[in-house]
Amino acid sequence: MSAEPLAVDPVTAARRLLGATLYGRDVVATVVEVEAYGGPPSGPWPDAAAHSFRGPTPRSTVMFGPAGRLYTYRSHGIHVCANVVCCADGVAGAVLLRAARVVDGCGVAAGRRRPGITPVAYARGPGNLCEALGIALADNGIDLMDRRSPIRLELNPTQEGSAGPRVGVSQAADRAWRFWLPGTPEVSNYRRSPRAPAPGESD
Repeated sequence: MSAEPLAVDPVTAARRLLGATLYGRDVVATVVEVEAYGGPPSGPWPDAAAHSFRGPTPRSTVMFGPAGRLYTYRSHGIHVCANVVCCADGVAGAVLLRAARVVDGCGVAAGRRRPGITPVAYARGPGNLCEALGIALADNGIDLMDRRSPIRLELNPTQEGSAGPRVGVSQAADRAWRFWLPGTPEVSNYRRSPRAPAPGESD
C-alpha cells in the first residue's frame, strides 16, 4: 500500500488513521484514537509540543519523512510509544497512536500485558498499545506500508471522529489535535498536564 494518503498535514493524516488496521507481531488491531503533531517554527505546522520542534535530532530525524514510517520513542523512560510519520518528505509531522481495539490475537496481546487486564484495555493508551502489539524501540524508522515489515498499517475508509485537546502536553495544550472514534470504550481518558496553562491560555 502507498503512503501517499499520509503525505498531508498532520490533522488530515490523523483523521485518515482513525479506523486503520494495525498489524503487530501476531496481533491485529483497529486504531481508535490518535494525536497529531507538527514540527519546527520554520515549517508549515509549528508545534511546540512536538519532538521535532527544535529541528532534527538523532531521535526525531525520522519525523521529517518520508511519510508512512514508524517513529518510536520511550516516554518517561518507561513506555514505548509509536507514531506514524506524515507530511511531505523533508517536512516534520507525525501522528501518535493513542489507542486501538484488538480484533485478532487477543491471547498474544493478553500475554504481553500484566495479568487481569480486560480486553478493552489491552491497547488503551500509547504505551499499552505498543506493549500489546509487540512494538519496540528498535522498530523506529521501519516502513509501515511494506508487507514484509513486522509492524504494518493498512488504511481503511475514513471514519468520522470527535476532536479535542491532546493528552498530557504542556505546550500547545488547547489545540484540538486529538481524534477518536466516539462511543468506543478503548479510547483513553483525557488528562490535562498539570504544567499546562489554564484552559484557554494556550494555543
